[in-house]
Amino acid sequence: MSQPLLLNLRDLACGYGEQRIVQNLNLHLNAGDIGCLLGSSGCGKTTTLRAIAGFEPVHAGEISLAGEVISKAGFTLAPEKRRIGMVFQDYALFPHLTVAENIAFGIGKHPRQRQVVDEMLELVKLDTLGGRYPHELSGGQQQRVALARALAPEPQLLLLDEPFSNLDVELRRRLSHEVRDILKSRGTSAILVTHDQEEA
Repeated sequence: MSQPLLLNLRDLACGYGEQRIVQNLNLHLNAGDIGCLLGSSGCGKTTTLRAIAGFEPVHAGEISLAGEVISKAGFTLAPEKRRIGMVFQDYALFPHLTVAENIAFGIGKHPRQRQVVDEMLELVKLDTLGGRYPHELSGGQQQRVALARALAPEPQLLLLDEPFSNLDVELRRRLSHEVRDILKSRGTSAILVTHDQEEA
């Protein structure tokens, strides 16, 4: 049985200022699926991801999430109202916060905050490192923290912008499989941006 449509990009055009980087893009992602935007640098992958997240306006076409239009020309629903998580290429961890505090950041005063953080730490296999700071972690561990922080608020959709590009080849391969397994086990819908065919 196929899952319902979660994300729908229809005739999407976006870019910076008057320069259109992406034109006439159509993309559909069903709930629970993991999609990939694969292409060379400068082809508009990250611009598309930023438009889905609500960081960039749409020049034409529209973006719908769970049947609701979240972006179209002249309208952009604020990123914090989209229930979309994002894992950035550089991880974007807060250096002054511990691993646990970084994960808790996205869920604010959630009534089960401590329990959710503990679950996320266990999920990404960092349950003994909650009190450490980002500079005390390896690149792979930092990436796991970024993933846990993005998953903690239970987003409808997770966006990953070249999340493994800063890692060595062997770690990149291993971590990409781990992340896919984590997303599948949670039924999390995701879009991964990469220029690496093997990663895709």
